[in-house]
Amino acid sequence: MSENLTARTIRINGAEGDEIEAYQARPDEPGPRGGVVVIHHMPGYDRETKEIVRRFAELGYDAICANLYWREAPGAAPDDAAATARAQGGVPDARLLGDVEGAIRHLRGLDSSNGKVGVIGYCSGGRQSVLVACNLDVNAAVDCYGAFVTGTPPENSPLQVKNLVHQLPNLGCPLLGLFGVEDRFPNPDQVEELHKILEANAKEHEFHSYEGAGHSFFSVDRPAYRPQAAIEGWQQIKEFYGRELGA
Repeated sequence: MSENLTARTIRINGAEGDEIEAYQARPDEPGPRGGVVVIHHMPGYDRETKEIVRRFAELGYDAICANLYWREAPGAAPDDAAATARAQGGVPDARLLGDVEGAIRHLRGLDSSNGKVGVIGYCSGGRQSVLVACNLDVNAAVDCYGAFVTGTPPENSPLQVKNLVHQLPNLGCPLLGLFGVEDRFPNPDQVEELHKILEANAKEHEFHSYEGAGHSFFSVDRPAYRPQAAIEGWQQIKEFYGRELGA
């Protein structure tokens, strides 16, 4: 645990070399230590997400979150930026990979880095965390109720994406999945499908599903917040990253 940390807004180079905004938090103590890339949920690069970035710094990691909506709405309020992104069907997968790759490169370039980087995402970011783990060099991935890793988006979904079933055999690191039993996207059958695919391909994974919890149970500012599930989920994240990234 770190009692002192520094958090600030920075710029990093994302997909195709674009300069984008990112939020970084780092313990003030010297390294070496692991890094964590936080992928924000569909509501955007908001205060809640920045609190999560700071929490990882408090846990002893260098942490960063790229503003995935920066190109559509630079400097806009999170709700406005998210509305613009939704209207366009969400962030294209190829661009997401480029932006996260820039964040990974930034973390590994810090003088405090031990070379290990994990990725975590919430909601749409949960799917994107799995996408990253199937395509980029990371040491650990966490999927917090990511919709459409398996399953198919309904026609009225603001997310115009495909599932990741065909990419799952390429998963390149251990995966921790945290889900709500009452969630619709992903529902328990879709979580079980994901488990079976990973098991069939001998991919290291660990899933936890929480009774009485639905989508967004980590979100402290939303009615969906479920304190007990969130507390237990954070404990699983701490133990997982402690093993895979070095505490």
